[in-house]
Amino acid sequence: MARRISQPGIVGVLLVFDLLNFSANGFLSALAVTGPAKADGLFAVCGVFTMTAVGIWVLHWLWSYTIRAPGDFLRQSFNLLFAFAAALALWDAGCVLAGLGQAQLALLRPWTLRWLASGLAAGVIGRALFTQVTGRWTREGRLARRTLIVGGGAPALDAMRRLEKSGKGALQILGVFDDRVQPRPPDDFGRHENPGRYKHLGSFADLEAFCRAEKVDLLVVALPLFAENRLFQVLQQLWVLPVDVRIFAPGEKLPLRGRAYSYIGDVPFLPVFDKPLSDWAVAQKNLFDRTLALVLIVLLSPLLSLLALGVRLSSPGPVLFVQTRYGFNNQPFRAYKFRSLHTASCDPSAKIQVARDDPRVTKFGGFIRRTSLDELPQLFNVLKGDLSLVGPRPHALRAKAAGMIYERAVEGYFARHRVKPGMTGWAQVNGWRGETDTVEKIEQRVAHDFYYIDHWSPWLDIKILAKTPLAVLFPKNAY
Repeated sequence: MARRISQPGIVGVLLVFDLLNFSANGFLSALAVTGPAKADGLFAVCGVFTMTAVGIWVLHWLWSYTIRAPGDFLRQSFNLLFAFAAALALWDAGCVLAGLGQAQLALLRPWTLRWLASGLAAGVIGRALFTQVTGRWTREGRLARRTLIVGGGAPALDAMRRLEKSGKGALQILGVFDDRVQPRPPDDFGRHENPGRYKHLGSFADLEAFCRAEKVDLLVVALPLFAENRLFQVLQQLWVLPVDVRIFAPGEKLPLRGRAYSYIGDVPFLPVFDKPLSDWAVAQKNLFDRTLALVLIVLLSPLLSLLALGVRLSSPGPVLFVQTRYGFNNQPFRAYKFRSLHTASCDPSAKIQVARDDPRVTKFGGFIRRTSLDELPQLFNVLKGDLSLVGPRPHALRAKAAGMIYERAVEGYFARHRVKPGMTGWAQVNGWRGETDTVEKIEQRVAHDFYYIDHWSPWLDIKILAKTPLAVLFPKNAY
């Protein structure tokens, strides 16, 4: 099969295109109307910021930032027209009500009309290209959601047959997981219509590892609702995964309101778990993270250089300490830090945590650890996409609390990896950072991570970033 295309990545590209379309056409239209010599910079900046913010919000409200949206070209063109018209109307009305001078009001009409024409033309052309490209990728199966059927027998066969007819290439069914032990040939599933198409991939015990390794997007549980024990067993395993989980509900026989069901095509499901962040949220967060990380790297480059020099002069050895840590979906990545320990004492696996007055820490290393300045190189991890600015802090693979590896100390520990880890997080700004010499400390840290995942919003990220300097200036439990 052709290489998969990231769905949040597509949404992110569309979001960046619209941001550039609104803002660039706004500035160019202002220059075309007034000329560079007479341009009112503050007036133009306020207009561009307002128009762009309102336009993007309207497009989001109209569901224009979903993976299926580019496929409907006419609808998306209308949405774009509505977004531009709403944003322009709000800006023009605001300018009139604010009582701007006659000179500025005289420029308002030609500026906004030119902005509407150029922005709409560029937007329609861009969406036509998106429609062509995503349509081809959909036909090639590169945008299909990787799907597993959990269960067996008649319900699983029914679910697969109906999804094949209604999925319209939106799903790629990888196979079936079933705990029943009676022997069956691996091509038994789908024998009626697509012999050999679906395979029995393993039992419920193998499900979590397979989902992580194969980057599964959707799990369809096809078990009878009266099989409560088996259903509970499966769902208890699945909540730690960053996937959507749906229970197949053929015939909608339960006495529930229609809105209790979700649909793939015309196939009804009961939603159980959703990925913590939608494609739109992931795209929005990635754009914010990488833009701000790039700005901070540029602004902090003198400080980064001084810190690197301090590490170099404090003790022999490399400036950076590179450690493998858990990332999104338990995928390991290489995290960068300024080295704070003597080279011979560095502990990449974190078997022994740094404690108060630890002799392994250099004098300069103690300062940068207490102030978290040793973490600044992780801005490059954010730029690479390994980290977010805000999220659960990434832990070393063998980190321990009271002698126990974290995943054994806290039930459901790996559920914190349903989102990308961060340079700072809700746990850290609430004092739960540094050494975990007791189980309670890691339990509290993980509980705060779960709170962040369940309550995520852009405003929560901004709040955490705003509180981080105070947590750094008044450190607790960091040595």
